[in-house]
Amino acid sequence: MKHPLYFDYAATTPVDERVLQQMLPWFNQRFGNAASKAHAYGWEAEEAVTLAREEVAALIGCEKEEIIFTSGATESCNLALRGVTEAYGEKRKHIITCTTEHKAVLDTCDALEKKGFLITRLGVDSNGLPDAAALSAALTPDTLLLALMYANNETGIIHPVKQLAALAKEKGVFVFCDATQAVGKIPLSVTDEGIDLLALSAHKCYGPKGIGALYIRRKNPRIQLKAQLTGGGHERGFRSGTLNVPAIVGLGAAAGICRQEMDQEQQRLLGLRRLLEQHITEKLPVTINGEAAHRLPHISNICFRVQNGATLLGRLHTAVAAAAGSACSSASGAPSHVLMAMGLSELEARSSIRFSLGRFTTEAEVLTAVQAIVAAAE
Repeated sequence: MKHPLYFDYAATTPVDERVLQQMLPWFNQRFGNAASKAHAYGWEAEEAVTLAREEVAALIGCEKEEIIFTSGATESCNLALRGVTEAYGEKRKHIITCTTEHKAVLDTCDALEKKGFLITRLGVDSNGLPDAAALSAALTPDTLLLALMYANNETGIIHPVKQLAALAKEKGVFVFCDATQAVGKIPLSVTDEGIDLLALSAHKCYGPKGIGALYIRRKNPRIQLKAQLTGGGHERGFRSGTLNVPAIVGLGAAAGICRQEMDQEQQRLLGLRRLLEQHITEKLPVTINGEAAHRLPHISNICFRVQNGATLLGRLHTAVAAAAGSACSSASGAPSHVLMAMGLSELEARSSIRFSLGRFTTEAEVLTAVQAIVAAAE
C-alpha cells in the first residue's frame, strides 16, 4: 500500500529510531522482571525503570517518586478521576470539568455522575477557552476536583491552566490535568502551575504505544488515590501489574529527547504550521478554528466551510493523511464536540479538518500537501 504524507501526528507519532534502539535490548537480552529483587536480571530492569522515571519527571518538573507508569493516558485519566473520587468521595462529591475535554475524561465523568457525583461542565468561548469567572462561580465547598486538559487535542488551544488552577487551590480543590497532547511539545511544570495530577502518553511524543504515566503529587498536598488495579502492590500500590520494561525504557528515552530538543523543535513546527495555514488561506475560503488563541505549534484545525470534511478527506486519502477530529472519537460519526462547544454549526464542524505536524515533517511535504488540499477542495 502506498502511504500518503502523514499529517496526523496528534493521533499518534512514529517511534523515533533513537528510542527504538534503546528499547530493543529489553525485549530479549535484558528480559528481567523489575520486581525480581534476588538477582541481577531484576536489578538491571529496576534500574532501567528508575532512569526512565527520572526522565519523565524531569520533563514535567516533578520528583521521580511522583511518576506512576500506566498503559497510557486513558488509564491515567481513569486512575486519577476514579482514584480521587473513591479516596475522597465521602467528603466531597463535586467535580468541575470542561465541555471540550477528551472522551477519556468526559466519559469517565459521565460514569461518576451515575454513581452520585455532581459534574459541572464548563463551556468555552469561540476560541475554545474556559472562562475564569465561570469557574469561580462553579466552585463550592463540596468541590473535590477540577479536571482540565492542558491543551486541546483537536484544535491545539492551550488552556490558562496556571490561572484556573490558582482559583481552584484557593478553595482547597485538587487539580487534574490531561496533558497528553502538550507533554514534550511545549514546556510545562506541574510545580509552577499548581497541578496535582497529570496524565501523559508515550505514543504522542515519539515513544511506543501502550505505555503512559500519571503524576501524583506527594506533598503540599499529598494526594491519595484508590487503586483501580490490585494484585502485587507495584508502583507504590497505585497500579499493580508486571512493569512493561521495554515500553517504559521507550517512554523515558522519548521524554529525554523531547526535553533536549523541545525549544528548537517548537520553533520549527511553528514555522511549518504558519506556512501551511498561510498557503491554504491564500488559496481557499477557509477559517482557522481557534486562530486567535494561543495554540500548540503542531496543530491546525481548518474549517473549509462549504466542504464536507469526510468527503474532502476521502479525496485526500491517497495524498495526505489527516483527521476530522480525535482518533478516539472518529468511529462515532458525530460532529466534533469540541468545535460544537466553540459555537460552530454542525455544518461547520463537519467541514473542519485537523492537520497535525511532527518531528519528521518537512517544508517540502507541507508545500506538497497544500497543493493536494487545494486541488481536492476545488
